[in-house]
Amino acid sequence: MVTRLSASDASFYQLENTSTPMYVGTLSILRKPRNGLSYETLLETVEKRLPQIPRYRQKVREVSLGLARPVWVDDREFDITYHIRRSALPTPGSDAQLHELIARLASRQLDKSRPLWEMYLVEGLTKNRLAIYTKTHQSLVNGMTALEIGHVIADRTQRPPEFGEDIWIPGREPGDTQLLLGAVGEWITRPTAQMAAVRSAVTDVVTNTGALVQAGRRFADVARTFARGTAPNSPLNATVSRNRRYTVASHQLEDYRQLRARYDCDVNDVVLAVVAGALRSWLMSRGEPVTSALTVRAMAPTSVYPDAEIDAVGPGQAISEVAPFLVDLPVGEGNAVVRLSQISHATESHSTAASLVDARTIVTLSGFAPPTLHAMGIRVATSFSARQFNLLITNVPGAQKQMYVAGTKLLETYAVPPLLHNQGLAIGVTSYNGMLYFGINADRDAMSDVDVLPDLLRESLDELLESSR
Repeated sequence: MVTRLSASDASFYQLENTSTPMYVGTLSILRKPRNGLSYETLLETVEKRLPQIPRYRQKVREVSLGLARPVWVDDREFDITYHIRRSALPTPGSDAQLHELIARLASRQLDKSRPLWEMYLVEGLTKNRLAIYTKTHQSLVNGMTALEIGHVIADRTQRPPEFGEDIWIPGREPGDTQLLLGAVGEWITRPTAQMAAVRSAVTDVVTNTGALVQAGRRFADVARTFARGTAPNSPLNATVSRNRRYTVASHQLEDYRQLRARYDCDVNDVVLAVVAGALRSWLMSRGEPVTSALTVRAMAPTSVYPDAEIDAVGPGQAISEVAPFLVDLPVGEGNAVVRLSQISHATESHSTAASLVDARTIVTLSGFAPPTLHAMGIRVATSFSARQFNLLITNVPGAQKQMYVAGTKLLETYAVPPLLHNQGLAIGVTSYNGMLYFGINADRDAMSDVDVLPDLLRESLDELLESSR
């Protein structure tokens, strides 16, 4: 089956270069079962779920002369063993070694001659654990018709559900001449649509609905976002190299809930305040001038419900939009509570605040939504110039109960967000089973000291907790 890439999918496909590969990544830590999790079992598990994510067996074919957007075509040579790979950490198998491996894998581009995804089963991790790292190209995940693979391979019970037999017969791949004639035909029959399609459209800044916004006040938010102008100068912004450093942090979700209740704000506000405090300490550790008015601007896309469904949220209700949100983090403010208050005020003035999804209103989403929601947030961010913000922070809700992959307990889950043009840091936050997991991806040259951030995040949270007592 041949399907043309949407305008936004095509822009992601063409946007990346060797220093900014456009993917969404997830690092999952699992408890190693007694009989292990074999490579063959993982292959079988993923293979059974592929009918739910048909794009994972399709590749991209470009049209000669760029006369039309590329097309999705079935990969007649699809080989699942090429996409799912096996790796092992050397002794002692520490978390630091795992993070170094993830940094190296995250720095590589995906093979554009094949379906745009990879998965690694990583063995040899200490404390009887193993890891799965997945990487999917942004052009493949749109949140509605195409989900991220992590969305469908996680189960709510240890015994995976039964799936029917998958009989997949790949369609015939069109030749270059056929693709060219199809593009010319579309120009003849639909010239206006084709002209609009090959332009870089800004109208897809809200993903998963296919529309810019549904109401005037939502449009005003987008307009205000564009009107913010360029972000302040920051050491976070530098030429991005091809190399990465990756680290993680984890906090008890209950600590954030207590702060939410104490200061009458949202959990997302607390997350941003904790990040702001950590960035303040990081800047000071570098000897950077930190004046009282200093800010760092974050793009923090928010998962929201459409207005008509706010009162109808219930089990199984899916999030339908991810909206852009620029927030100036007051890193110059020395008082942790004042930082939180300023961020909370900025959030309240955002018109989607009434329908935000945070740890207070987590619902039972179909499948395991965080990987897909992170991808949607990245889509929103890349619809804006990277000069409008200093870093990307995605924060998404996950299931608050035990999940399983191939019958194996999912212990922790961390986003591995991509770096955008001239941005040396990206943070993905995932709530899961009573915890908040921070995935921190950084440029190896611009932020060689990124390993200090987990401790600084902990100190920032402790500062808020102490102030609340």
